[in-house]
Amino acid sequence: MNPPPHILIVDDSAEDVLMTLTALKKQNLPSEAVVASDGAEALDYLYRRGEFQNRPGIQPRAVLLDLKMPRVDGMEVLRQMKSDSELKMIPVVMFTSSREASDVLKCYQLGVNAYVVKPVNLREFMEAIKEVSVFWIVINEPPPLQPAAPKSICPAPVTDTALSAAA
Repeated sequence: MNPPPHILIVDDSAEDVLMTLTALKKQNLPSEAVVASDGAEALDYLYRRGEFQNRPGIQPRAVLLDLKMPRVDGMEVLRQMKSDSELKMIPVVMFTSSREASDVLKCYQLGVNAYVVKPVNLREFMEAIKEVSVFWIVINEPPPLQPAAPKSICPAPVTDTALSAAA
């Protein structure tokens, strides 16, 4: 029997994570949530590195990804996911406060599945999480379950130094 589907929430705001988890819990969906506090932790989770090396091999049903985060930002996580044959089919929903046209455009160019601007109002925030989660967990038909990539083919973690050198 397969484990219940899960959503990976990647956000450095403890307040936004708490509101997201509260909204998900209220939906009583057949899913769980895993939280990563920044992009580096999210990539470690997806590639089963470090503290996540022994996690179950099923990838998340969807990734709810903030854009502006320390260490590795959401744009870089999206770029790596969509350029990786093992991760590119995982739906990524950019859930961010940025309304910058350049951010929206770049995310779609990189292959984001949806771009949602975080509402400031609590009720609207909860409604947005409800609609996103119901779509990706209940309505959307995902590809067949794929195990997580074997550790031997995972790229090395991105570091602040590597990001600075690439800039």
